[in-house]
Amino acid sequence: MAAVVRFEELRRPGGYALLTLAVAGGYFGAGRLGLLRELVVDGAVFTPIWPPTGVAVACLLIFGLRVLPGIALGALLVIMSITSLHPTVFVILVGNTLAPACAYLMLRRVGFRTDLGRLRDGLTLVFLGALSAMLISATCGAGLLVLTGRLAAHSFWPVWLGWWVGDAMGVLIVTPLLLLLRTVRLPLDLRRWKEALGLAAAIGVIVPLVTHNRVSLLFLIYPLLIWAALRFRFAGSMLCALFASVMATVAATQETGPFADLTHVEVMMKLQAFNGTMAFTALLLSAVITEQRNTRISVENACQELAEVLEHLTAGDPRQGGRP
Repeated sequence: MAAVVRFEELRRPGGYALLTLAVAGGYFGAGRLGLLRELVVDGAVFTPIWPPTGVAVACLLIFGLRVLPGIALGALLVIMSITSLHPTVFVILVGNTLAPACAYLMLRRVGFRTDLGRLRDGLTLVFLGALSAMLISATCGAGLLVLTGRLAAHSFWPVWLGWWVGDAMGVLIVTPLLLLLRTVRLPLDLRRWKEALGLAAAIGVIVPLVTHNRVSLLFLIYPLLIWAALRFRFAGSMLCALFASVMATVAATQETGPFADLTHVEVMMKLQAFNGTMAFTALLLSAVITEQRNTRISVENACQELAEVLEHLTAGDPRQGGRP
């Protein structure tokens, strides 16, 4: 989005209106995708992965707080698509808008960089942008269900946990991909296209197999995740994590494979634990690899500059055979 519309144009009224509508449309589209797969715990319905939170946080990091109206409009459209409007619904609307805004403010406060080139950037996105900020939306949503009598008080914590992890997963998986997409430049580097095809084929075969097999083999996804991170950094690891999360969510909502013969709460706990640890691993491993790569490049450049300086100095040293 940022590559198509220049920031100068977005400051104009027409550009700002277009940006607001684009953010709202992206939020709404992501919400409809998230609603395709749902889990039911104690009569409450929630999504294991809620992509709109990732869209909202990414848009805020790219464009700033001026996109908040677009996020609020998108959240309102999603709510209107699944239920009728009544005063209590606006509590959820406020929670879904306020949580990404708090994530953005906390990330900006600690000097977060959108290129995710440092380990601290990955850690802050996990612990501030996802786990901390999404407490707001989960508390507003689950608390409203209890206050309105739609959820029993003893069911608050399972529903709250599912809501919280679902929102956090949206930030952990979707936000890095959107930030990465912003940095893509054409033409693409296709020097490793054969290895990329091999990795994609392995992921396309192994991930559906282990997520739909009754034998618990989900751990076989981690070698693929490590391969993707080592060779393709964020692009490889986060796409692998996204595909694996989607396939695991499909299996969980169908109660097949390793999620068969489990209660609804057990399905939720197993799915969210798998999705969370996998996204956490993919994000931090890629951040570590990227930071080490950037450090190595900086050291190589410094060594090259030092060699050039020494060469220049020795060229002017008469003891080295140069001109006096």
